[in-house]
Amino acid sequence: MLETILHILVPIAIFTFIAAFTLFAVYAERKIAGFVQDRLGPMETGKYGTLQTIADILKLLQKELITPTLADKILFRIAPVIIFVAVFTGFSVIPWSKDFIPANTHTGLFFIMAIISIDALGILMAGWGSNNKYSLLGSMRAIAQMVSYEIPVGLSLITVVMLTQTLNLNEIAIGQGILTNGSIKFLGFWEVNEIGGIFAWNIFQAPHLIVTYLIFFIATLAECNRAPFDIPEAESELVGGFHTEYGGIQFAFIFLAEYAMMFLVAMLGVVLFLGGWNSPLPNIGAMRLADWTTGLAWGIFWTLAKSLFIVGVQMWIRWTLPRLRADQLMSLCWKVLTPLAFICMAISAIWRILIIA
Repeated sequence: MLETILHILVPIAIFTFIAAFTLFAVYAERKIAGFVQDRLGPMETGKYGTLQTIADILKLLQKELITPTLADKILFRIAPVIIFVAVFTGFSVIPWSKDFIPANTHTGLFFIMAIISIDALGILMAGWGSNNKYSLLGSMRAIAQMVSYEIPVGLSLITVVMLTQTLNLNEIAIGQGILTNGSIKFLGFWEVNEIGGIFAWNIFQAPHLIVTYLIFFIATLAECNRAPFDIPEAESELVGGFHTEYGGIQFAFIFLAEYAMMFLVAMLGVVLFLGGWNSPLPNIGAMRLADWTTGLAWGIFWTLAKSLFIVGVQMWIRWTLPRLRADQLMSLCWKVLTPLAFICMAISAIWRILIIA
């Protein structure tokens, strides 16, 4: 009985968090955009504009759901749900703290890659089902972009797995802190098991993992269709891309999925490269900072803090860099990121054999 209740409560808790995060993230992005562009951002609705996103979501919930006359009604209506559910399900295997994870599975990383791929199908269904040339062009761009950038993402994940020897995200996080039973070496030479902190993170366990994380970050930015990789939405060219015909709660689901995806890839990067729920503070002599800042509550705090920082960087980039052309976007993927990811994967194999083994 208790297990059944948990199976109901966990998805509700995840959805509630995604909704709350989206409300916060939209407000934060408007404020960051305002700061970058030397303006104030929302200021009128609530103190400092804090109620602006709540007003926006209330407006969306009240809007009439309009389906174009010539649209494929089935595809058009279920596409936003598929887009959101694909991202929503990915949160089920991400650890928030030690053993505090919705589903602790040994194939967690593989599951995330598989389930997120369904997002591309939802986008294609939205573009095709709308029976609108702008929507179709936007969805075709999105599929080409997402399928292409999944390759450097996948290769960067394999690079980490070759060193950690596990697909279990909880075990990968444990292996980056003072609670691990294995050996942790900073840059492959300095034993840091007792010190922990930032020195034990995967990104510093081998020099090439710094490059690997940069590849992962850039490629996941493209997977999220975020600027400078927002060609599928390109409002200056395609009106609104694949979601041109959507309004009301259907548009809200697509919007929710975009911000949920941002947090999901940020959190995945944190677990794989940036220590997961482990503290960034090291033990220094009698100052046992890592010991003092490790635990269930601390783990949730560090996971949130690191992930929100990465989301902040994603927003900063959006309002700093111009949109790439389609040919530049594909060239970056196939001529730069993919070859670099293959090289990093090869180095991981050599590192595993000569340094770790």
